[in-house]
Amino acid sequence: MKYIFYLQYLEKEFFKLIRKNRSNLFFRLSFIVLFLLTGFAGTSQVTVKIDTTKIRIGEQFQYEITVNETKDVQFLKLKLDSLKRIGVVKSHKIDSLKNRLVKKYTLTSFDSGRYVIPGQTVMIRNKAILTDSFIIDVATVAVDTIKQPMHHIKTIKNEPYTFADFQKYFWGLLILIAIAVILYFVLKDKPTHEEIISRIPPFDLAKQRLKELDSRKLLKQNRIKLYYVELTDIVRSFIERELNIPALESTTDELIETITDFNSSSNLNIPKETLLRLQELLKEADLVKFAKSKPLLNEIELHRNDAEKIIDKMHPTKEEVQLEKKSDG
Repeated sequence: MKYIFYLQYLEKEFFKLIRKNRSNLFFRLSFIVLFLLTGFAGTSQVTVKIDTTKIRIGEQFQYEITVNETKDVQFLKLKLDSLKRIGVVKSHKIDSLKNRLVKKYTLTSFDSGRYVIPGQTVMIRNKAILTDSFIIDVATVAVDTIKQPMHHIKTIKNEPYTFADFQKYFWGLLILIAIAVILYFVLKDKPTHEEIISRIPPFDLAKQRLKELDSRKLLKQNRIKLYYVELTDIVRSFIERELNIPALESTTDELIETITDFNSSSNLNIPKETLLRLQELLKEADLVKFAKSKPLLNEIELHRNDAEKIIDKMHPTKEEVQLEKKSDG
């Protein structure tokens, strides 16, 4: 567009010079040549182009400014149409190609009409160079209502729920459950030694305590009194839990009398021989504990065996329990 303007101007000036005297001809021609060279030099330094001048609403087109210089070049902010109907989709980075710089923009418009993209100012060595302007035609998209039937506007549908919608609540709940389980096991009351022992069946506990007594080797340490205290405590504790008799708090005579009464009035069926062994064991232990008696080693071993036999006899076997159930039935 500028080139045509320069040619028209040149033609007018040429005919003016012919009408005037020839003395000023050289000066005027020099002025015109200088003016044209300056104009062409400016336009040759900066060029601008677009890939299309006609688009439909929403389509994009490329706007490109090329500067034949690489030093002291500054691209100013892009100025678009005065109605602000054309917008910048993307401003690309400046490309450096040999001895020139290229600045590209992706533009679009969502309003139909004809719009002018004015010339852009580029600063080269602090000198402003103005580019050409362009006209962009933005057309609407025609809707064929014959081939494309019209429909009623549908209501807004809610999106279906997914796991992602509840993910944070799910993990939060898991963390709370984990904390609750940890606090339960940390803060809950731990069973005492007595509670742990009470959960072991009387017969199993008595057998376990007899083995522990043997492993302590009190006889080799000549601690006979302590040995009899432990041995009778095992037997008395077993009788108290197995027969529900206060054996630990009773004297020897009271315990024998109570067991005898229970044996005659119930189905305990404890042999008389077992009651005699129990009576002899408890009396011998009383002599050791209170009269400082010291039985022989073979006698101590005999008392140890009698204690285990007493426990075995007073604990009914599975066959005996089944026979009692059948007789009751």
